[in-house]
Amino acid sequence: MLEVKNLRFRWNAHSPWLLNGVSLHVAPGETVGIMGHSGCGKSTMARLLTGHMPMQAGDVLLDGKPLPKTGAQPVQLVMQHAELALNPRWRIGESLREGWQPDEATIRSFGIQDAWLQRYPHELSGGEMQRISIVRSLIPQLRVLVADELTTMHDPITQVQIWRALQAQAKQRNLGLLAISHDASLLQALGARVLHMEGGRLH
Repeated sequence: MLEVKNLRFRWNAHSPWLLNGVSLHVAPGETVGIMGHSGCGKSTMARLLTGHMPMQAGDVLLDGKPLPKTGAQPVQLVMQHAELALNPRWRIGESLREGWQPDEATIRSFGIQDAWLQRYPHELSGGEMQRISIVRSLIPQLRVLVADELTTMHDPITQVQIWRALQAQAKQRNLGLLAISHDASLLQALGARVLHMEGGRLH
């Protein structure tokens, strides 16, 4: 169980709190959706609870314990712009296997083609890089995947393909999914328990 308790964040000592007491939980096997207007703090929250930004106040716990400060991270973030997660100097095959050795079935389930593995990130489309980024995050230690506007820039067919593959992984491995999206119909199709961010809190 991932628990976020009273998470607070502001950009400096003179600015208002962007996040002002955010609390939520994600159970194993559960999909939780987060909605809210642009700039309300959804992406900042995602980066805080996955360790991409330093915490200011609050707690992020997994099974009642703080997340590890070093080593493989059980809560992973996949962002909208997958190119930011890939080393432009590495071939795709190197990036894909940076943190673990994904099995062939997982690679195929996301439609990754062998020819991609010899290319560099700039030689792939956004949708292709997104599939690589997702599989990179599915490390054996993974417990919760945070997907920040994961498929916003893709066509509806690609969105469905990616999310079906991801939910199949979540079901097989009993993973929690935290899906941040502007698309209410997508979250409904995912069977997500939807929370709305407003005024620095989730409702």
